[in-house]
Amino acid sequence: MNPNILILGAPGAGKGTQSARIADEFDVEHVTTGDALRANKHMETEHGTPASFMDAGELVPDPVVNEIVNAALSEADGYVLDGYPRNLSQAEYLDDITDLDVVLYLDVDEEELVHRLTGRRLDPETGDIYHVEYNPPEDEEVEARLEQRDDDDEETVRERLRVYRENTESVIDHYEETGELVRIDGEQTPDEVWGDIKETVEREA
Repeated sequence: MNPNILILGAPGAGKGTQSARIADEFDVEHVTTGDALRANKHMETEHGTPASFMDAGELVPDPVVNEIVNAALSEADGYVLDGYPRNLSQAEYLDDITDLDVVLYLDVDEEELVHRLTGRRLDPETGDIYHVEYNPPEDEEVEARLEQRDDDDEETVRERLRVYRENTESVIDHYEETGELVRIDGEQTPDEVWGDIKETVEREA
């Protein structure tokens, strides 16, 4: 049996990078809420299809997201789940539909998250993402055309982190209470974080 892994962490903590490595190393599906919603946007639920909300620019309600995640997980032979659950009721729903082998929490200080997110830059021609400090482009022409996305300015970033904390603190508390949560120091280098994750999954799963 391949492991069932949940990865939690704030925006900028590195969930996407580490989830891709987990999926590759342990031969499991990388399930993200966004991808699952896009792949199943016309799936009928008793509350409507995801597309009916997405096309109207509205948040997809919990019951619809829950059904989509359930469908994605039921098709996967092992997974790393990224971007869900976002609140306690979703965490309780997840407990009912699947058995997790390990819950990873990438722990990063807020000021470091702000530094990471506000330093991101987009190449408008290629869509590539760089960072002014951690991953600057080697080409001066590319550097000259980089732009900061509107949602990466400091005020927006701090608001995103506030909303994340407000919604997700109860999820982290829930998994600490169940004894499933393993905190990973997310302020290490990506390779060091990966080393801790790999060791944890091999031990726990």
